[in-house]
This record gives sequence, structure tokens and C-alpha cells, in this order.
Amino acid sequence: MINSSTLRPLEHAAAATLPEVHLLQSRAWAELKSHFGWTPRRVQVEGAMAQILFRHLPLGWTIGYIPKGPSVDWRNKKQCQALFAAIHAEAKQQRAVFLKVEPQAWLPGHSPDSHPPEQTDALLTFLNEANFIRAGAIQPQSSIIVDISSDEATILAAMKQKTRYNIRLAEKKGVTTRQGDEADLAGFYRLSQLTAQRDNFAIHSPGYYETAYKLFAPRQCALLLAEFEGELLAALMVFRQDEEAYYFYGASSNSHRNLMAPYLLQWEAMRWAKRQGCCRYDLWGVPDADPATLEAEFAERSEGLWGVYRFKRGFGGQIVKSIGAFDYVYNPLLYKLYKLWRKAE
Repeated sequence: MINSSTLRPLEHAAAATLPEVHLLQSRAWAELKSHFGWTPRRVQVEGAMAQILFRHLPLGWTIGYIPKGPSVDWRNKKQCQALFAAIHAEAKQQRAVFLKVEPQAWLPGHSPDSHPPEQTDALLTFLNEANFIRAGAIQPQSSIIVDISSDEATILAAMKQKTRYNIRLAEKKGVTTRQGDEADLAGFYRLSQLTAQRDNFAIHSPGYYETAYKLFAPRQCALLLAEFEGELLAALMVFRQDEEAYYFYGASSNSHRNLMAPYLLQWEAMRWAKRQGCCRYDLWGVPDADPATLEAEFAERSEGLWGVYRFKRGFGGQIVKSIGAFDYVYNPLLYKLYKLWRKAE
């Protein structure tokens, strides 16, 4: 039985049979993206689900995108075939030029301890047999995942000594943290603008962060702030889904950088996630290099994600690397034109 909808929630009985669903496959995430140029569709077969985001192109064409999904048992070939039949039917109805799939799966030797490697093997085999081709990823392919299932003392002990020192320094020097509300989003955005200018990366519009906060807070999102004598020094938005927490958006001031406020704030985000029942904390995005290269070069490099790796590595955790993204092409000519257009941007 195949079910296709825009944002209709899964029935509880069916949802209970699904593999773990990533935050980017959640209903609230689809609602968020629907406000910013994407049209979400959800397809479901028995025991499996995919949430597809469609972006409109000229002349009625679209591109389809499945971030961190679908949610399916890749070892069950019959289930995979049924789900992708539904996915392709939806994509063709939406006049998709191609479909990009970016599964929540990890390369062998670069995966969380809890991830079964046979899932990745089955996934790669299925996508290859189903005529998907390797393509550029949209989400960061590499990350650091921190185990926060143990007590706070154990989590701190697993961090680099310098990071523990910076957390305690911020506390000792009088940096305070608090959980913000919607009124604090303006301050968060001002810091985001400063950080983007300083570190040369892109940020979302104010409306994007406002919409995300309204959709996810308070159960699945917290806006956390670090202040010193009434001045905002750092802010972040942390999200959660089931037992996983994600550090998506963060910013810091150019003032009082010697007080190490971002370190204390990141620790408070982990503590918040732990109180919500999370066991893992995803720091979301480090350079796409092997661990040996990361450790050998991080002190000298600052471009791209290298600067944030220097910060994130101190919190301990495991470096992981996803299998990346794969495209299924429905219109080869328009696909080539699309790639040329994106390359020229």
C-alpha cells in the first residue's frame, strides 16, 4: 500500500515500524522548508518512508531532494523497491529533472559505533543497481558526534584538556548562560551577521531563524545565550530528534573573546540535549578529510570548515563521514544544463 501526502503525519502504528527518522526527515522540517521555496511531499510504504523536498525551476520543472533519508531497511530489497517506486512516481508527477538522495548512512570505518555496517553495504548495492550516480552533497559530509549518554563528569573527561579549561575559565570570569526566547532572536541574528563577516560564510535570513524557532521550540529546539555583564557574547540554536541532538547554528561576538564564551555555551547545549533524553550530540560539519589529515593540518588552516574544526575537536567525540549524495536522472539533457548553470553561478 502506497501513501503520498504533503505533510500528513504518519499513523502511530506505521511509524512504530519505521527505522529511526532524522530531523531533516521530520514533519516540522518540511514545514520550515515550505516557507522558503520548497514544496514537501511524503511517500510511505509499509515500514518505510521518504520526505521529498521539491525546488521549482523555470518552465514548470523541479528538482527533488531527500535530505538524510529515506527511512528504510536497506537490507530489505523488496521494501526498498516498493518505496522507490513511490518516490519515482511522485518525482515524475512533480516534473523533476533529477532526484538527489542524501542518506543518513556512514562510510565503513567512519561511522558511529551504533551504526551497523551491513546497512551501508546494502544501501550502496541498492543505489548502484537502481541506476543512481554519485553527486555533490548538500549537507556536510563529515561531522563529529559526541556521546552524551554518560554522566557529565565522564563527558567532560573525554574532552581535550584545553576545552575543559576554557569552559571553566568562562565560568570563573563571570560568563553566564541562559535559555532565550523569541525576543532574543534579533540579538542572535546580529551576532550571526558579525560571525559571517568575520569568518566568511553564509547565513539564513532573519525570517528563517524565526520560523525554525516557532516550529521547533520548546520541545525540539533551544536558543541558548552566553552573556557577560549584560553583553551578548555568543548564541546558538540546538535541535533534537529522538535521541540525537544537532548543533546547526551558532554565532559569537568580536568582544571579550578571551572569556571563551562559545566553549561554555556549547557545553550548556550538550547539557540541554542530555536533559531532553538525547544520547548523541552532532556538531554538524567539519572538513571533509581523514582524521589523520585533520589533526596534522588544523593548526595551520582556517579556510572553509577548518576554523570550526579547531573549535569542535576539543569536545571529544567521534569523527564520522557519510556516504554522500546520489542523483537519479529523469531528464539527462536538462540535468546537464542544470549542472552547467550551477557551475557558472
